[in-house]
Amino acid sequence: MKRIQDRRIMSDLSKKMVLLAGPRQVGKTFVAKLIAEKYQNALYLNYDNLDDRKIIQSLSWLDDVDLLVLDELHKMPEWKNYLKGIYDTKPEHLSILVTGSARLDIFNHVGDSLAGRYFLHRLLPLSPSELKQLGQPIDMDALMFRGGFPEPYLAENLIEANRWRMQYSNSMLSTDVFDFEVVHNLKAMRVIFDLLRRHVGSPVSYQSLARDAAVSHGTVKRYIEILEALFIVFRVTPYSKNIARSLLKEPKIYFFDTGLVDGDEGARLENLVAVCLLKHVYAKIDYLAEDYALHYLRTKDGQEVDFALVKNKMIEQIIEVKYADQTISKSLHAFHQRYHYPAIQIVYKLRYDRAVDAIKVVRAERFLQDLLM
Repeated sequence: MKRIQDRRIMSDLSKKMVLLAGPRQVGKTFVAKLIAEKYQNALYLNYDNLDDRKIIQSLSWLDDVDLLVLDELHKMPEWKNYLKGIYDTKPEHLSILVTGSARLDIFNHVGDSLAGRYFLHRLLPLSPSELKQLGQPIDMDALMFRGGFPEPYLAENLIEANRWRMQYSNSMLSTDVFDFEVVHNLKAMRVIFDLLRRHVGSPVSYQSLARDAAVSHGTVKRYIEILEALFIVFRVTPYSKNIARSLLKEPKIYFFDTGLVDGDEGARLENLVAVCLLKHVYAKIDYLAEDYALHYLRTKDGQEVDFALVKNKMIEQIIEVKYADQTISKSLHAFHQRYHYPAIQIVYKLRYDRAVDAIKVVRAERFLQDLLM
């Protein structure tokens, strides 16, 4: 399925190297091969393929290659130094596209820097905004129950989507986690994974997870970091002007694949909104070079708002998510009244949009359609 970022990637390839990161099976290879069709002599090499690996290691592609696509290169030792060497010595006609199913951006502080040599693009699951821009029909129920990965979203039915998901999650937990380090207690990793599926939308206590999985606090932290690195989950931390303080507080953890959520419609909707907001934030960063972040609000007395869009360290908008409840959230109203933050409550089951005490109440589909990506 065509993706909205094709044109932006093509444009950036004429300027610098492009790193395309995102979850496995989200569509990166399809996008790369679609872009390759625009070139005369494109070459696609996957580091997981032994024959391709030999070509990569020996730099033995032909001189007339005008687009070099390197897939899963992050699995190669010293991959950043390797890319730096290729980029700094490449002929002028050669464009380089690097794709990977791990968060390439989290390795920015490791090894030799690629600063100034690449543009980062992050390909995430389909969203109402992207589907609208592509002129495709939007099925909110499918996005909530099948998730936004192209194959399950476009599947004939929910059973086929779930068959894909079972294979996908088993592969991620039994194979891909070992691309980062040896997981000594795979059973505990699966327990943590399942616990996170049931806690979507609630602040997560690492101590509680450690107790339930019978492992140490440090092990829980490391296993979640691996799940993050593989684009399986992402954290949303409480907003604080003191960033260090916000990182110490309990995060909320969401799945890139909303279909993995083990909860009711409200939890699934909140997860879908979280993915869409993160995609919006990434677009603001990657394409508009704006300082954006996604957080949530929480006070010591338990008042909480689901999300806060933050620009230049200051809150731009606060957002509460409801499946059917149209009554303004008390916490949303309190934060709006106290700090005058622009506030919006998005509701899945809503007949018409309106405003109450300057707080907008809008249909979830409409709100998500209007995001950047």
